[in-house]
Amino acid sequence: MPLVPVRDLLAAAAAGPGALLAFNAVTLEHVQGVVTGAERAGRPVVVAVSQNAVRYAGGDPAPLAAAAVAVAQRSATPVGLHLDHVEDERLLRRTAEIGFSSVMVDASALPYDANVAKTRAAVAWAAGHGVLVEAELGQVGGKDGRVLDAHAPGARTDPREAAAFVAATGVQALAVAVGSSHAMTSRTASLDLELVAALASAVDVPLVLHGSSGVPDDVLAAGVAAGLVKVNVGTLLGVAFTAAVREVLADEAVVDPRTYLRPAREAVAAQVARTLALLGT
Repeated sequence: MPLVPVRDLLAAAAAGPGALLAFNAVTLEHVQGVVTGAERAGRPVVVAVSQNAVRYAGGDPAPLAAAAVAVAQRSATPVGLHLDHVEDERLLRRTAEIGFSSVMVDASALPYDANVAKTRAAVAWAAGHGVLVEAELGQVGGKDGRVLDAHAPGARTDPREAAAFVAATGVQALAVAVGSSHAMTSRTASLDLELVAALASAVDVPLVLHGSSGVPDDVLAAGVAAGLVKVNVGTLLGVAFTAAVREVLADEAVVDPRTYLRPAREAVAAQVARTLALLGT
């Protein structure tokens, strides 16, 4: 079916129950696994490509974006495409050109006023290109080697500041720091559910959780019930993908990449289907 704007998928998720799930893709196998898993679950999904994935691909987003568009258009379930954690303005301005209907502008490491200014400028540009803008307020640690305690004073998103930020920028989705952390391979993180509920009451845009892979299933479900509308998943897929590859490569005679990429793709599909069944709208 045709690509579905992330704006429409978010609106449907906001009406509940469940959340919109966005899965990070690094390779074609990731994209195929995400869409296959969504089809199995019968749920809408977002394929997200991060600035880091673009950097890994040599700095040009077009090849992976073209693959994502092609796979998504052949899907039996609604698929949206999202460009994630963008700091480079040149990449931001390619969002619509390469088929993506939403972008996460990441200025969260900057001082508050600079975050507001950069996000507001992105929203102004995106308004003329049909692109939804997500931003981040607070500090979700674990990305790009930045060490930050998710429980440190000042790390979490303040509801009053969030309301002011949304009003000042016009941003249409807000990633919040509520206890999760990027790149966790153990599922031991806890969410501040009272803070999630307070943030949901303070702002009138969908709340987004980054760093969900380290959060146990039952806590994620509670977070969605408390007000999270979009949940991003990345490391969880990397764990499944890599485990499948390692199992095959235990046989040192294997040299054909298809031999290990096929089960890796299937492992991604299985994880996506399971997560969507648990949380998906």
